[in-house]
Amino acid sequence: MHWIDLTIFFLYMVGMLGFGVFFLQRNEGADDYYVGGRNMTSLHIGLSVVATDVGGGFSIGLGGLGFVMGLSGSWMLFTGLLGAWLAAVFLIPKVKGNPVFDKAFTFPEVFEYYFTPQVALVAGIISAIGYAGFTSSQILAGAKLATGTFADLDLQTALIIMGSVAVLYTVMGGLKAVIYTDTVQWAILMIGLIFIGIPISYTAVGGWEAISKTVDPALLSMTNISWQDVIYWTVTIIPIWFVGMTLYQRIYACNDEETAKRAWYLAGVFEWPIMAFMGVSLGLFAKVGAEQGMFAYLGAADVSETDPETGLPMLLRTVLPVGLMGIMMSAYFSAILSTADSCLMAASGNVVSDIIGYFKDIDHDSDTFLRFSQITTFVIGTFALLIATTMTNVLDLMLYSYAFMVSGLFVPIIGALYWQKSSSIGAIAAMIFGGSTTVSLEIFLENLPAGLDANVFGITVSAIVFVVVSLAFPDENTENITDKSVDNVNTINE
Repeated sequence: MHWIDLTIFFLYMVGMLGFGVFFLQRNEGADDYYVGGRNMTSLHIGLSVVATDVGGGFSIGLGGLGFVMGLSGSWMLFTGLLGAWLAAVFLIPKVKGNPVFDKAFTFPEVFEYYFTPQVALVAGIISAIGYAGFTSSQILAGAKLATGTFADLDLQTALIIMGSVAVLYTVMGGLKAVIYTDTVQWAILMIGLIFIGIPISYTAVGGWEAISKTVDPALLSMTNISWQDVIYWTVTIIPIWFVGMTLYQRIYACNDEETAKRAWYLAGVFEWPIMAFMGVSLGLFAKVGAEQGMFAYLGAADVSETDPETGLPMLLRTVLPVGLMGIMMSAYFSAILSTADSCLMAASGNVVSDIIGYFKDIDHDSDTFLRFSQITTFVIGTFALLIATTMTNVLDLMLYSYAFMVSGLFVPIIGALYWQKSSSIGAIAAMIFGGSTTVSLEIFLENLPAGLDANVFGITVSAIVFVVVSLAFPDENTENITDKSVDNVNTINE
């Protein structure tokens, strides 16, 4: 990589760390550090949501899907659009329309309100573990991008570099810094893809004529997808919009309900079709380049020797001229940092507020709390880096984390919001059995019935257990749990 590109990339990294230092000096308590001061606009929140959700994992993962599946891989992010819009209609009014959540910091606090503190504790543990996995996937995405771009850089060294930058930036900045820098990072990524990455890559592989002659025609269609893939993405990605800690933090950060809804609608459109087709198109171009032997000088003489998720970095390394390479790499690292910092903030919030806060009263406005939160964020980030060193596939790691959270938390949150017979014991049982089912099947069984994903069975088990146990062991206050919000509003107004 030319020294000019390295200089551009280095200055970008210093700039992002500078944002962290800037907000480090201005964070005054939990509201600033975890929920951005609760006064953010829909534009900042919407761009932060999509930057966090798509980010580096899906950016690199989408390139891998485009390499293997072609344009049909874009359907994965269509489920992101559906999830965002469904959450805007069914979840946000329940959260922003209830004054009891005006001072909330985490997703499990919703469980504490509808159920018991014990339910919130279990949810906090599941969420913290899941987001540690999310963070690992982003660090791995950055490392893969770096090894595919920088000559003579091995994966372990790249992991240490990317992990250190992501962790330090997040520890310093808090959510307010995360949201503002997400806006900048997403703009950099969009500009980089639209004006640099896509047109130059398209031209370098020979344009449409070369693409259509080189790859299997199935890769150019929108039907190169199995029904198992559709179910997998649907049950894994859509529910995350209802249980994602990073998303609840941004709901709490919005001024009001309408601001949050606008942000979620905006995020959905950016996911699909905008980011979806740009991501898989670049992966498709990388497949053409591999078929043409473009990466032979990198040790990948043909397509069989190319890791689908490193095809895109190798393509950019090969076709981008001096100067533009540094800008494009900064764009992709923007996506990675925008997700890694948010995931770290989510896990830290779960550990501090939901787990430690269960056993010890916490003063969210104290300087001690702020420093303790930063230390916790650092510890979790280090743990996430260690996880990343054991995995090789970005998309698998991220979707495993999604599946673990979704299978345990989705059914109980829907029950809390919409089923009046939901009980605390039923919620805990559903979390434990749903999450355990998914993890056990992922570990011990390679082939499941009908080729379905383990998460399908995890959610099914969670739903059955939730209904059966809730009916068998009802809470004393379950006469009308779905009206609890209204009762609370009336009490506050009185």
